[in-house]
Amino acid sequence: MTLLAEKDFYQALEAGRKPKGSGAHPFSLLWAEGGLSRHQLGLWAIQHYYYISVIPQQFAALYARMPDPLGRHLLIENLVGEEMPETPEKSHPNLLLKFAKACGFDPAFVEDAEARGDILPATRAMRAWIWELATIRPIHEACAGIMVALEGQLPTLYPKYIAAMTKMGFTDDELEFFHVHVENDVEHAEVGLQLCHKYADDEQKQAMAVEAVKGSAALRYQMLSEIEEALRMKQAA
Repeated sequence: MTLLAEKDFYQALEAGRKPKGSGAHPFSLLWAEGGLSRHQLGLWAIQHYYYISVIPQQFAALYARMPDPLGRHLLIENLVGEEMPETPEKSHPNLLLKFAKACGFDPAFVEDAEARGDILPATRAMRAWIWELATIRPIHEACAGIMVALEGQLPTLYPKYIAAMTKMGFTDDELEFFHVHVENDVEHAEVGLQLCHKYADDEQKQAMAVEAVKGSAALRYQMLSEIEEALRMKQAA
């Protein structure tokens, strides 16, 4: 194996998320077709909130580990965009709570899901994996597994969700969580690619960065599978 040029490395990273891309999951396809009820979307939001509610802290941990000013400069905008310190009601976790409320779920009920035992194993694994990437794994793996693998999927995934939910009667305000990811995550994914290229400076590091992308995509795919199965069991009951 030889060291990939920048363009080839970017292509390898982006290709790593395709075999288990969330957009091809049956749950995503059903969502995009308008096949989920508001209640079902709210159940998804409960799981997703547990997964993303600590993302600002995770980005802060990764920011603290950045070894040079350029890396920190690239990442700080991502962190501020998640946390929104000047308008905290616009933080991404709070925007998701607003969406859950539009689905009929009180924000306190969403926040208490873990205490009720409602969090699925794959959702726990997803959150734990991001903590591992942010705090333990090398920087090139962290940036690949978080920004390239996960944020990189959303600009193409969420527009289909938005179109379906708009037809259901959701307002743009209720769907703000999805809109901001469509608007911001193209840039976030690009930052992830830049940081991966900066820190993956040998063949082994490049290979591990690609594996981090594959791992994150597969875990998120599994999370959707468990949510889909949980909804099926509820319907059967």
